[in-house]
Parts: sequence; structure tokens; C-alpha cells
Amino acid sequence: MTKTIDLTLSGLGNVGRNFLRIIETKSDRLAADYGLALRVVAVADSSGCAVNMDGFDPHALRLRKEAGGRVADLPEYKPGIPLATFLALPGFCDFLLEASPVNLSDGEPGLGYVRAALGAGISCVLANKGPLVLAFHKLHRLAARKGAGLAFSATVCGALPVVNIGQRDLIAADISLLRGIFNSTSNFILDEMAGGCSYADALAEAQRRGIAEADPSLDVEGWDTANKLTILANSFLGVDVSLADVAVQGITAISTEHLALHRAQGNILKLVAEARQTETGYQLSVAPLPLPATDFLAGCSGWEMGVEIHSDLYGKQFYKIWEREPLPTAIVDPNVKTTRCSK
Repeated sequence: MTKTIDLTLSGLGNVGRNFLRIIETKSDRLAADYGLALRVVAVADSSGCAVNMDGFDPHALRLRKEAGGRVADLPEYKPGIPLATFLALPGFCDFLLEASPVNLSDGEPGLGYVRAALGAGISCVLANKGPLVLAFHKLHRLAARKGAGLAFSATVCGALPVVNIGQRDLIAADISLLRGIFNSTSNFILDEMAGGCSYADALAEAQRRGIAEADPSLDVEGWDTANKLTILANSFLGVDVSLADVAVQGITAISTEHLALHRAQGNILKLVAEARQTETGYQLSVAPLPLPATDFLAGCSGWEMGVEIHSDLYGKQFYKIWEREPLPTAIVDPNVKTTRCSK
């Protein structure tokens, strides 16, 4: 017996397109192992939204977007009707998958979509960090009031289940220190620079591989890492904090000379997020720090991300992932070259 789950997919960038690819490649497995069939009944991008209650063909939709097409070009396009209008209808779909671009100014359009869906009792799964950074506790209160689910593991380190570990596994623990490398783009750039590349060449290489955005400021200025730290602090450190509570410094001022100097001293420079417990609460920071070569986070190289958690009940825990693509909703393209940038 297979249960059909109706989904709305907001955002058809790298995450959204690769989610469609996963539906294509894993539909038989989902049906056989879990008794589920995923049906995309609504999609949205910057051009608008389209609705097909019989379900879109994931393969055709993905190919259209990869070829530069827009949702507004689809026959099912709904001109002049925002996606939030449909999401506000109770029973319109079972889940909203929100993967629109991060907007730290007002969170839109993602924040509006999530509010509309939760308000109608529709559960939400977020890959977009913006709504949580701006309205974490308000969204959770709304979800609880309406009996809707709100999941967001994909917002922090992709397939590395940091959120799930904190919320599910560290029961009754007092966490004294949480620190990590949460942005693989900046980590890759620092590694390339340590190998002799300039900052500009390392960034260009990350952009060529499709990992860094055309505007990489969220990554290299530390804000993506700070977003993730804010989400973790709110989700399982038991605090109510905003992005303004995080001291943030990126890697744009780092030179190859800085890296060589630290390496000569036996240290490796990494962009580290840290939540350290003090007598008055948690001190939150993001900054490039010289770490001893034997340090766990110093060993997170290239596309790797990692997290270290110290707690009273569970001691010291260490987790690491190699992620060159936006997992868990992504598949590595075997045609992407992986050569290092030229020195």
C-alpha cells in the first residue's frame, strides 16, 4: 500500500533541482521501503508559481530549469497569484519544501511561504536559513499552535545531522562548547590559498565548480556560518538569540602570507563558529582562528565540514562530513572537474 504525499517546492536552484533528481532516481526505493510516493503539485521560482494537482513530471521540470526555463513559462503558471495564496488553503498539500534564496533583510519570499503554510496546518521542511534566522521561535510557536511539523536539518551542514544530534541525541545535556566548520566554500578557499593560490583565484575556482555563488559574500564574509550558528543556538542550546548576537569576521582579509606564517608555527587557519558557555549565557562568534595541526577541526580540509560538541553527560563528540554538493538534496555530477586551481 503506497501513500501519496503532495508537495510544494519553493525554489528551483541547486537544491530544488537536485531534489527533483532524487525523486526521479529514488521513487522505487521510497515506495518499496517506506510505502511513499512523492508528488509535486506546486512549484515556485522568482518568476512566479505553477500548480498541477495531478503532479508535475520531475524529470521534465528539472530539465526545463537546467536549460534556463522559468516557472512562468509552464502551461500551469498562475499569473498574478502568489504561492502564499495557495499555501494558505488548508489541505492544499501535505508539505512545503522551502529552498528559495536566503534573504536576511526580511526573509522573503521564503518567510511568507512558511508562515502561510504553517498557518494552514501544512508542515514545512526548510533548506532556506533565512526564515529561521529571522523568526525561529515565532515559526515554532505557529507550527505548534496549528499542529504542523517544522523540520530544518538541511539548513545546517547539509547531510551532517547536527540539528538532529542536538535535538534528539543529547537528551538532558548541558553543552559547554559547540564549535565547528560550517561552510565548505570558505574552507575550500582557505585550503587552496594554503597551497599557494591567491584569494581571488581560489574564489574563482569555487565559483567555476558551481559551489560558490556569483555573489559569495554570505560564505566568505562569515554570514552563512553565523546563520547556521544562530539556528543551532536556538534549536538545542536553550537560548533565544538573533544574528546580531554573533560576532562575525570572515576570511576576505586573509592572505597567503597569513596562512604561511601560521603554518610555520604549526597551526592551520580555519573559519570557526563557536558557542562557548559562560556564567551569563553563551558567547557566540565566527572568526578565522589558528588551530594546532592536531586539532579535530584543523583536520577538516577542502570540502569537509565538522562539528565538536562538549557536554556534561556525553563528553566530547566529533562529527565530520565531506560535502562538495548541497546534500542531502543533491547528487554529485560526475562530469564536474576537480582539478586544483593553478598557482
